[in-house]
Amino acid sequence: MSDDFILDTDDIKRRMDGAMASLKTEFASLRTGRASGTMLEPIMVDAYGQQTPINQLGTVNVPEPRMVTINVWDRSMVSKVEKAIMNSGLGINPQTNGTIIMLPIPELNEERRRELGKVAAQYAEHARVAVRNVRRDGMDQIKKAKDQMSEDDQKFWESEVQDLTDTYIKMIDEALDNKQSEIMQV
Repeated sequence: MSDDFILDTDDIKRRMDGAMASLKTEFASLRTGRASGTMLEPIMVDAYGQQTPINQLGTVNVPEPRMVTINVWDRSMVSKVEKAIMNSGLGINPQTNGTIIMLPIPELNEERRRELGKVAAQYAEHARVAVRNVRRDGMDQIKKAKDQMSEDDQKFWESEVQDLTDTYIKMIDEALDNKQSEIMQV
């Protein structure tokens, strides 16, 4: 038996980091009652024959805690940006003044806060599933290379993958707790 097998833990970490980054992006799109330019990131506008992010069609600013403004560069795109925001499900009614679109952020009521908390929990569960899939891939690699390593090495690599998984699941749970407390803050 040769002990040549080395699991690429950097690749596993990179893939789990990707799940965390995706979760943070999804959390940023959840409205907490405070204005944030990141809440517009997932919205795509049908511009010039392709789907384009809002921040590539105008300047996004947060002039005050409950207001986001978009200064659209091309006057012909104003109505398309406005329509994309209305269809996004953010629950915001844009107000247009020339090429500037103002998005007043309303106070969240208790029911809406609970709904957002559930959405945040769903996002976190998707991230947990992604991390578990990466774990499964790592464990499969170890099983395939069973003949190339001793039993002790196999247990070592399995515990490495499990430790990484536990760390990332804990990070996801902490991020969810933080987001839910942020959402429930009045």
